[in-house]
Amino acid sequence: MPRLLEGMESAKYRNLRSLLQWDRERAKATILRLQQDSKQIIEDIEDEMIRLHGFKWKIWTGFHAVPSMEHLHMHIISSDFISPSLKNKKHYNSFHPKLGFFLHLHDVLEWFEGDDEVYQSMSRLPSSEYERLLKEDLSCWRCKVSQKNIPTLKAHLEVEWKREQEKAILHQKRKRVEEDEEDQDGEDKEKNDDTAKKQRVGGEEEGDH
Repeated sequence: MPRLLEGMESAKYRNLRSLLQWDRERAKATILRLQQDSKQIIEDIEDEMIRLHGFKWKIWTGFHAVPSMEHLHMHIISSDFISPSLKNKKHYNSFHPKLGFFLHLHDVLEWFEGDDEVYQSMSRLPSSEYERLLKEDLSCWRCKVSQKNIPTLKAHLEVEWKREQEKAILHQKRKRVEEDEEDQDGEDKEKNDDTAKKQRVGGEEEGDH
């Protein structure tokens, strides 16, 4: 939650809906501040991803349409979904990036660019409309394949994540090989240029004699 400054009413920061139904410009400023504050956290997470797993993958920032806590907060989550903390369908669906309950930060910011009618419509965030999404059947957010329960879903997601890891590391290796070849080509060119220069100098000296 952003630090409450003088003149700020805590009731306005109870959740995303209360914030959006308040002053539009102040609401936007608050969300932009959250976005700015999240940048260092994302960098730290990516550094840990590379240190532990050799590559970095997608990180999402956003809000729950119907939050479980009574204060404004923004979630920062990695896209693997294989954490031991993920234990039930409701939890998974609340973070599913395409289901609609999880509101991506960039989408929320786009609401401010619309006219008043669009903004007011999006900022209503009716609980009944969003809560039904939590009851949707389990499916992989990547390939949309249905899964019968959380254990099978997480096993499937781990396979998907490991495949992504293998592709990323292979890409890194290929890139390093290409860079090494470019460096070698540059060294060879430099040697050839030096050799040609010496030959020209030698020829000029012989001509002087």
